[in-house]
Amino acid sequence: MHERHVTDQQQVLADLARAGGANRKQAALPINAAVTSEAQPVKIVSLVGYNVYSVQPVILGQIGTEPVPTAEATEAFNLAEPFQSSGTLTAGTYALMFRIADSNAFYAVP
Repeated sequence: MHERHVTDQQQVLADLARAGGANRKQAALPINAAVTSEAQPVKIVSLVGYNVYSVQPVILGQIGTEPVPTAEATEAFNLAEPFQSSGTLTAGTYALMFRIADSNAFYAVP
C-alpha cells in the first residue's frame, strides 16, 4: 500500500508539472452570509489592544516590489489570536482582511 501511495503522489506531481504554472491556483474564502467574498491585502501598522490591530490596505505590484498603501489605516481583529490576550504580530506583517458583518477580520498566525 505504501509504494502505491508514493506512486500516486508522483503521478500527481508529474501531472502538475505538465500542466504548467497557469493552472496552479489556490484560494480559500470563508463561507458565511455575513462575510464578503473579497479579500483585501493589508499591512499591520500597530497593535491597538488585545487581538485588534491597525491595518492599512495595500496594492500588490510586481514580484520583488514593496506593496503600495492605498487608503488610511483601519482596525481589524486577528482571529488567530485569543480575544483576551495581547496580540503578538509585529508591524509590517501582511495578511488578507475580510469584512464580517460590521467588523474587519484577518487570520495571521504569530
